Amino acid sequence: MKTLKLLKFPLILSLFFVLISAKADDKETERIQNSATVLKNFAEMKESIPSELMKKYEGIVIIPKLINAGLGIGGKRGKGVAMVKLADGKWSDPVFVTLTGGSVGFQIGVQSVDLILVFRHKSVLTDIKKGNFTIGGDISAAAGPVNRNKSATTDYKLEAEIYSYSRSRGLFAGISLNGSGLNIDNNADENYYGNTDSSQDIFESAKNDSEEVKDLKDALKAFK
Repeated sequence: MKTLKLLKFPLILSLFFVLISAKADDKETERIQNSATVLKNFAEMKESIPSELMKKYEGIVIIPKLINAGLGIGGKRGKGVAMVKLADGKWSDPVFVTLTGGSVGFQIGVQSVDLILVFRHKSVLTDIKKGNFTIGGDISAAAGPVNRNKSATTDYKLEAEIYSYSRSRGLFAGISLNGSGLNIDNNADENYYGNTDSSQDIFESAKNDSEEVKDLKDALKAFK
């Protein structure tokens, strides 16, 4: 009887750790799924992100439900994913990121914003590593051009280093990103991928074949 109990204990312990690890990446999986939904919603809009922009630019950040709140002094906080183009033109696996910032000026209310940032050079994202990138301090983000007709070409020269797109719902009329910091979420990367690969390692890979990552990459193809 004692032997049976001893055999059961490691089995129960193993099951416990399996359940813990299964739950560990639930939030990250949901973040990827929400990011795919944001891309799909943008692709369905009449005024959408130009396909020329997506072809020429090398990086993208998607922040679902960025919270923008203020009462005189404002703050922003959101979690999302970043991806870059590989040498073969495919998109990398997603790296988890956070965006935070503050602002001073007359503002009141709370706003939830779906945000997309498109980067001209992927090095801006791959060089973040364990530090952060400040929008406006390092490179400013310009309001992104749109295609009112998906078959039409854009009249813009597409020269900005970062273009931003947002879908706003709430009391604010718009959103300013100047002073916001973009950081790599190393804990989320480790939770989801189950290892200690750096963000650079993930940016260089396209091996993840999970359903949510496939869906995210398929959503990007809609802009071609």
